[in-house]
Amino acid sequence: MLDAELLVIMVSARRRALFLFMQKIGFAEALDSIVASDPRYQRDAYVFLRDALDFTTKQQKKVKGATVRHVTGPELLGGAQQYALKEFGPLVMTVFDNWGIHSCEDIGNMVFNLIGVGIFGKTEEDSIEDFKNVYDFEEVFVMPFAPAKPTGAKPPPESQPMIRK
Repeated sequence: MLDAELLVIMVSARRRALFLFMQKIGFAEALDSIVASDPRYQRDAYVFLRDALDFTTKQQKKVKGATVRHVTGPELLGGAQQYALKEFGPLVMTVFDNWGIHSCEDIGNMVFNLIGVGIFGKTEEDSIEDFKNVYDFEEVFVMPFAPAKPTGAKPPPESQPMIRK
């Protein structure tokens, strides 16, 4: 009987250890771990990315009218673009530069860091390649705020000196 009791205790201990191992860590703890192992991106960048995912799923629900089960890399990048413009306007590039985000690939690296700690999920089809060259940051974050070029305006003649009064 003693051996049977010991076996039950060992099995229970293993199950408890497995359960504790399988419990998800919180977002704050995950960020601590990520930033410690990959300091390229600031903590706030990951908070933004989580919020951008929430924004993207809400936008998709409005369009599709159903629960969104998975967001692809390009869909997330599109949502992150819209959300960044909404939140930061013409300062997007300044904010992103401060956070270490310079391209779509950077967002992909952050996504896969979050996948690595169990915060985001992925399917077999998802790949870091999904985030390569989806759009140009200058084109989507700077150009919308650039002043419009006047049409038909003549440049000032270079040969005439400026007259000051």
